[in-house]
Amino acid sequence: MNLHQFRFVQEAARRGLNLTEAAKALHTSQPGVSKAIIELEEELGVEIFARHGKRLKRITEPGQHVLQSIEAIMREVGNLKRIGEQFSAQDSGTLSIATTHTQARYVLPVPVARLRESFPKVNVSLHQGAPDQVARMLLDEVAEIGIATESLSNYPELVTLPCYEWQHVVVLPPTHPLAAKERLTLEDIAKEPLITYHPSFTGRTKIDQAFASRKLEPRIALEAIDSDVIKTYVRLGLGIGIVAEMAVRDDVNSDLITRPVGSLFGINVARVAFKRGAYLRNFVYQFAELLSDRLNRNLVAKAMNGHVNDYEL
Repeated sequence: MNLHQFRFVQEAARRGLNLTEAAKALHTSQPGVSKAIIELEEELGVEIFARHGKRLKRITEPGQHVLQSIEAIMREVGNLKRIGEQFSAQDSGTLSIATTHTQARYVLPVPVARLRESFPKVNVSLHQGAPDQVARMLLDEVAEIGIATESLSNYPELVTLPCYEWQHVVVLPPTHPLAAKERLTLEDIAKEPLITYHPSFTGRTKIDQAFASRKLEPRIALEAIDSDVIKTYVRLGLGIGIVAEMAVRDDVNSDLITRPVGSLFGINVARVAFKRGAYLRNFVYQFAELLSDRLNRNLVAKAMNGHVNDYEL
């Protein structure tokens, strides 16, 4: 058995048992992938995949155990590579970050700039996507660190830690009737056309839950993933906006009125995540510390070893 066979089995499972897609991802031929998997099955004496003709139909029970072992082996292979990189070049390399648009636009610029000051030879690669995509990028080792509000804690294969708390704010033109009110109610907001985030982004779940709990049906005029887009359409008069407070924090000369609504929609927690069992290089720990004063190298290391819980923060 060899690492090529392990990669082929792993990729076949990741690609929904589609050998053609697995072959494309691995830059090889479909017959080559199929042959390598069969050879591994023959050597192990078990079927990893149940087949219908030449098609893979499902992962067998022994195949599930084989796949778990392969995942552990490939994770350690990745760790070996990172250990080599760490000690051959302590202060250089690439930090790959998976995150959402809001985090990339409003939260990460200062920590990234400060990291580059400390490690000028480290390149930073930002991968943006929905929270579930952020989790998948960590699991697929496209990124070493992920930052998002939703979804990350739903994956047992990830180690997640709370990074910071934030609330939503309503943004509206100064001429809007609600601008005269200091404290808005859910009923006030539900009467207006709303411009806010797509359901999978930036705490939208809590917004929907708050309205549902009061049996209110808000009118969603427009959904977006970009806070600046939401504010643009508010300025055009399409409705009032609900955005993350980070998106208005530096709007000193903004032409929009803001009202905090954490008391209506609850407090959100942005989380930082790592793939469980991964080897983290020095500058990854450093970046985690720059993200939040709650995080330090010792705490992250304990979490990676399963020895820390949220309440300890």
